[in-house]
Amino acid sequence: MRAALIQITSGEDPGANLDVVRSRLREAKSGDADFALTPEVTNCISGSHKHQASVFSLQEDDSTLATIREDARALGLWVLIGSLGMQTQDTDGRFANRSFLISPQGQILGQYDKIHMFDVDVSETETYRESARYRPGDKAVIAETDFGKVGLSICYDLRFAYLYRALAQAGATILTVPSAFSPVTGKTHWEPLLRARAIETGSFVLAPAQTGLHYVKNGQARRTYGHSMAISPWGDVLVDGGTECGISFVDLNLAQVKQARQRIAALTHDRSFDGPST
Repeated sequence: MRAALIQITSGEDPGANLDVVRSRLREAKSGDADFALTPEVTNCISGSHKHQASVFSLQEDDSTLATIREDARALGLWVLIGSLGMQTQDTDGRFANRSFLISPQGQILGQYDKIHMFDVDVSETETYRESARYRPGDKAVIAETDFGKVGLSICYDLRFAYLYRALAQAGATILTVPSAFSPVTGKTHWEPLLRARAIETGSFVLAPAQTGLHYVKNGQARRTYGHSMAISPWGDVLVDGGTECGISFVDLNLAQVKQARQRIAALTHDRSFDGPST
C-alpha cells in the first residue's frame, strides 16, 4: 500500500487552504498513492478566536469536508483529513478539533475528536491554551479500511502512550498522527515520540505535518515544525518530509506489522499491579 503524506502551511483562509489540499490530492493520485493524509487543522490556523468563529462551520455545513469527500470519490482515494476546526453546539462556544477517515466512495468511515489538549508553556514567549478554544473528545476511534484498521489520533495525543496501546490492542495496524507541532518541541521530541509509539505497538505510524510560518500576531509568529514522517513497526524512519511544503510518498508492507508483533509480543504481556501509593 502506498501512502502520501501531505505537508502544507495552512493560513487563515479555508478556501485558499482547500485549493492547496485539492491540488495535493491530485498529485497523490498521480503518484499512485492509495491513501493520502493531510495535517492537523487543515482548514485554518489563526491566532484569532473571532476569526475562527467566523470561518468554522458545523460538520454538516463544512465546505472543506464536503469537497474533500467529493474529491476522494472522484479520485478513488482513501483520505485522512488530519483534522478540521469545527463549530459545535456546546454552550461554552468551544470548537472541535476533528479528524476524518474518508473512503474512496466519499463516505466518512471514522471521525475522532482530539482527546488531549495542548495547554503548555513552551517558553516565556510561546504558550498555548488549546482547551480555551477547543473542547476535548472522550472516545478513541478505529476506522476500518480495505488495507486494515487505522487508529486515529491528533498531535499532542502523541505524548500519551496508553492511547496508542489501546488502539493497537483493538486491532489497529496503522496509527495516524496528523500534527501542527511546535518547532521548539519538534526538534527534540517529534521523531523520538513517533518512533516510540511505533515500537511500543508494532504498528506503522503515519504523521503528516504542518510546516512553516502561519501568521504573525502582536509581534509573535506561529510556526510549525514540518518533518512529516512515516515510521515502520520496528521503529525505522521510512520518510522525513523536511520543512518544505509537498508530498512524501511511502510504500508500506503491512506484513511487517505481524512480523514485529511476533518478534516482540508486548501487546499481549500486560499485567495488573498495585500502587504506587500517593
